[in-house]
Amino acid sequence: MLSILAAGSVFFPGLFLLSKQCLKHFPGLKWNEGDAVVVSARLVSSIQAIMASSAGYIISTSCDDIIEDQHWLTSSYILFAVPYFVYDIYAMFLCYWHKLQVKGHEVDTGPKPMTVALSSYLRKEFLMVLHHVVMVTVCFPVSVFWRQGKGDYFQGVMFLAELSTPSVCLGKILIQYKQQHTLLHKVNGALMLITFFICRVLLFPYLYYVYGRYASIPFYLVPIAVPWQCNLGAALLLAPQIYWFSLICRGALRLFTGSSRSHSPKDPARPDPDGHTVRPQPANGYSACTKETGHDWSHVLRE
Repeated sequence: MLSILAAGSVFFPGLFLLSKQCLKHFPGLKWNEGDAVVVSARLVSSIQAIMASSAGYIISTSCDDIIEDQHWLTSSYILFAVPYFVYDIYAMFLCYWHKLQVKGHEVDTGPKPMTVALSSYLRKEFLMVLHHVVMVTVCFPVSVFWRQGKGDYFQGVMFLAELSTPSVCLGKILIQYKQQHTLLHKVNGALMLITFFICRVLLFPYLYYVYGRYASIPFYLVPIAVPWQCNLGAALLLAPQIYWFSLICRGALRLFTGSSRSHSPKDPARPDPDGHTVRPQPANGYSACTKETGHDWSHVLRE
C-alpha cells in the first residue's frame, strides 16, 4: 500500500516538473514560466484522466458479478491516484498565481501578496478545493476500507467519469491562447458537453439502474434498498456535477450563439476614451463570467 502511494506521490509532481522544463527549454518552444506551468498542469490532468478511464474500463468489463467480483486494479489505482488530488490543489494554485501576474495584478515574492493570492484562490476555487479534499479524506477510505472488497464494478464505472477531463483541459488551453473563435474550440466544447453529461451526470442514475437489474427491483425502489450511506454519498457527489454541468450549458449557449450576437446591428462598435474603436467582445464559449474577470467555467471540471 505504501509503495503504491509513494509511486503516485512521485509520478504526478515529477511528470508536472518534467513537462514544465521541457516546455521551457525545448528548441522551438521555450515558453515562459507561466505558460509552461498552466499547460503542464493541464497535461498531467489529462494523463491522469486517461489512466483512470483505462483502469475503469478494465475493471468494469472484468466484473461479471457487480457486487462480489474483485479486480486487483481497483484498490491499486485508488492508492496510486490519491496523491494526484493533493498535488492538483497546489498545481491549480500555481496556475492561478501566474494568471494574476499575466493580468497585471501587483504580485511580488513577499509573504503578503502570496497570502492575498492564496486567500483569493481559496475563495474562487472553494468548491474545487473542497472536492479534492473530500476525495482524499472521505472517498479514499470509503473506497479502500469501508467497501470491504465489494462493488469493484461500481468503482470502475466511477473511474470512467474522467473521460470528460481531456476535453476540459483542451478547452482551457484554447482559452489561454485566445482561440475561442476556432472550429476546434467549438467541436471541443460540444464534446465536453456530451461527455460531461454522460460520464458525470448520468453516471449515478446508471449505477442505480444497474443495481436494480442485479437485485431484480424497480429503479425507483433502489434508493430504499441500498444503505443510506450510498444514497448520501451519491447525492454529495452528484450535486456539484449538476452545478458544473449547468455552467457548461451556459458556456455552450454563449459559444454557439455568440457569433450572431457579435454581428448584431444593435451592438455596434464604439470608441473608447482614447479614441480607439472597441468592438463588442465575442461570447466566450467556455466562460460563465465576463471576459474581464479572466475566469472560465472549465476550471471547475477538473475532477
